[in-house]
Amino acid sequence: MVNIISSPRGTLSPQQALKLANMYLENASACNPDDRDIALVLCHDTEMSLSQAKRSIRRAEDQYVSIEIASAYMDLGTLLESQGHPNEAKAIYKKAGKLG
Repeated sequence: MVNIISSPRGTLSPQQALKLANMYLENASACNPDDRDIALVLCHDTEMSLSQAKRSIRRAEDQYVSIEIASAYMDLGTLLESQGHPNEAKAIYKKAGKLG
């Protein structure tokens, strides 16, 4: 498979990565119960974007963005729980706790 358009994911600022994560999270939350597999893929993409934002924030030391990332992790954990993935939710809650 040939990629036609390259993704600038690696160059996103913490704020942009957080915004992308929230977009994935909103779409995952809006999925019908029949679309659980799609919701799980979107949850994974949410976690990837939050992880990227978290790595970037260590360098920037921006407390506000750090709190927003923790909040998004909590929302992701809640969604995972509602989708029947309690173990994954627990791991996500730990990540949120580490951020404060």
